[in-house]
Amino acid sequence: MGEMTQIIIAPSRYVQGRGAINDIGEHAGIFGKKVLVVGGNTGLASTRQGREESFAKHGITQVEELFGGECSDAEIARLSEIARSQECDVAMASGGGKTIDTVKVVAANVNAATVIVPTTASTDAPCSALSVVYSDEGVFDKFFVPPRNPDLVLVDTQIVANGPARLLVAGMGDALATWFEADAAARSCALNLPGGQMTQAALTLARLCYDILMECGLQAKIAVEESVVTPALEKVVEANTLLSGVGFESGGLAAAHSMQDGFTLLEEIHDFLHGEKVAFLTLVQLVMEARPKEVIRKVFDFCIKVGLPVCLEDLNIHKAGPKRLMEAVEESCLPGKIMFNHAFPITAEFVYDAMISADAMGRRVKAGQPIV
Repeated sequence: MGEMTQIIIAPSRYVQGRGAINDIGEHAGIFGKKVLVVGGNTGLASTRQGREESFAKHGITQVEELFGGECSDAEIARLSEIARSQECDVAMASGGGKTIDTVKVVAANVNAATVIVPTTASTDAPCSALSVVYSDEGVFDKFFVPPRNPDLVLVDTQIVANGPARLLVAGMGDALATWFEADAAARSCALNLPGGQMTQAALTLARLCYDILMECGLQAKIAVEESVVTPALEKVVEANTLLSGVGFESGGLAAAHSMQDGFTLLEEIHDFLHGEKVAFLTLVQLVMEARPKEVIRKVFDFCIKVGLPVCLEDLNIHKAGPKRLMEAVEESCLPGKIMFNHAFPITAEFVYDAMISADAMGRRVKAGQPIV
């Protein structure tokens, strides 16, 4: 592959709208006729009526299996064996990020089609080929890249609206990093996840993701608090799911997500959602990059407005101490990490100082004090 080859990847089919689950059989039936459906109790229940009726209508049989709770090698092996023994030609996730990541690996293991039905808009995992695999204890282990993106991603926005607002907001936190990380990768000419340079399409989608969050984020949160579907919610669900998914994977990742991987060493942070951690770490990245003061203030204000973390205390790691915080930073700065997808030199000390500065800024914003 040439060094300047551009690559963009995306799911084969993306379907979004109120009541979309009622059409799952029509779309999934293109790819197979026997489906292993994996999810937690809530994830399975939220899609059960719609998929049972739609699958039956289109001659599709299904096997339901409860997700074990962690995207780990052990859980992947267990579910892969079920898919093989049941001769399933489709693996479907009905739930959140870790369920989705697990099913993508299972589908690759058994050469099945991948169908993703996210029941929240809490991460950009549904559209990507990337899976993040953890240990059974929840510590980051490795990335797994299946041979292709999901065949079908279907999002029922009424199901999303019926869920907790915290999950939608966490998705906004994850999507918040998309533009800044893709822009950093563009500046440094870093390779994207499929191993090429980003296209202008991917960079534009990443920017659109950010613009939608700034315009519609709070309105979308309010809609979910009332369990209603509005145009603002539809836009933010698309931003969290499709635009962020294509934007990060075909654009690039950088400091915010590299730090998120390192911070899994801190047990105190494990109860927080992926996007909640990424939101604060995006603020750290903005400090590292010396972004314009108007941008920094705008992003801090957005996080406060929608309820995303802006300081270490918001993530319960303010008492971790300098030594443990530095260990997490050092983990994120190991050779070969995406931390180095920036066009300037990086050391662990530099990242640590930016984190402490961002923490202080967040505390000042919460106290109504100026930061720029």
